[in-house]
Amino acid sequence: DVKAVEYFIAGRLEGLGLGRLKPLVHFACTSEDINNLAYAVGVRDAVEQVWLPAARAAVATVSAMAAEAAETPMLSRTHGQPATPTTLGKEMAVFVHRLSRQTRRIAGQEYLGKINGATGTYAAHLAAAPDADWPALSRSFVEHLGLTWNPLTTQIESHDWQAELYADVARFNRILHGFCVDVWSYISIGYFAQIPVAGATGSSTMPHKVNPIRFENAEANLELSCALLDSLGATLVESRWQRDLTDSTSQRNIGVALGHSVLALTNVTKGMGQLQVAESVLAEDLDANWEVLGEAVQTVMRAEAIAGVEGMDNPYERLKELTRGHRVDGARMREFVQGLGLSEGAQARLLELTPAGYTGLAARLAAEFGGR
Repeated sequence: DVKAVEYFIAGRLEGLGLGRLKPLVHFACTSEDINNLAYAVGVRDAVEQVWLPAARAAVATVSAMAAEAAETPMLSRTHGQPATPTTLGKEMAVFVHRLSRQTRRIAGQEYLGKINGATGTYAAHLAAAPDADWPALSRSFVEHLGLTWNPLTTQIESHDWQAELYADVARFNRILHGFCVDVWSYISIGYFAQIPVAGATGSSTMPHKVNPIRFENAEANLELSCALLDSLGATLVESRWQRDLTDSTSQRNIGVALGHSVLALTNVTKGMGQLQVAESVLAEDLDANWEVLGEAVQTVMRAEAIAGVEGMDNPYERLKELTRGHRVDGARMREFVQGLGLSEGAQARLLELTPAGYTGLAARLAAEFGGR
């Protein structure tokens, strides 16, 4: 309670022989003049000193894998179906790029504060000292705390900056949640092997299992964090007329919301350190899906048609007939390519192509955007 703190400080001043200053302890202030500044400083320090370092550490582990696996070919799965190959590093780099963009937004967040009286008019201030430049004094005090001065408010600081921050943190959470789901799914199909931790228990009845608990734990904590952050963002931007107390109750959960996110970040960082890329599994999956080269073949046919090569009609339909609903091995794909009547150079390029080699610029993109 702010009043209790006021009495405590007044008592300390008395004990220091500064009793004459007691009337200035809460001079012209409303409780929200104190609380809004305390929240702004506290949230700023929590984000800058705890949340951001944890977020950057988690992103760094993903970035490291993006760099290490930049050239590791991997079958894509669009709509859950085999699709144009990529590299594992490039897919990791996508998340590094997305998450890094959010951390930059959060690092640039403004933290606003105000100190201007019961309804934001400086009325009591002016009544007591009409010659003082109260807005200038207010600004100086707020900025001295390392905050951005809010020049126009009701009794409360409007909390818009909090809603902005919590929306950004929630967006980061949701991107990270998608990452956890993807990694969990890659583990389930064997793309990642989990490094057993000494003393750790897997299933209580199936001793062969190493459960992806770090990523599952992270998912749950990210969901809880987002639920609270969304609620805070929606509640805090509204206040009836010049003041109500809905924000007072809501803001007591800020630490809980950020805490769930930090716990998730810690689990992701630890979980990434317990993964090993199963390159042989990735290679086998690619070699079992030669039909994904249908995109390359029909695109080359289109280019050939533009160049004036005869017999390149209906490339999509012809590849559809060959590949849709059928598994195509290397021999069948090469036989089809040889029968198309392509120019010598185009045919040579396609005959040399394999699913593992059909990754386009994925390795370059992984190197460029994954090393953040």
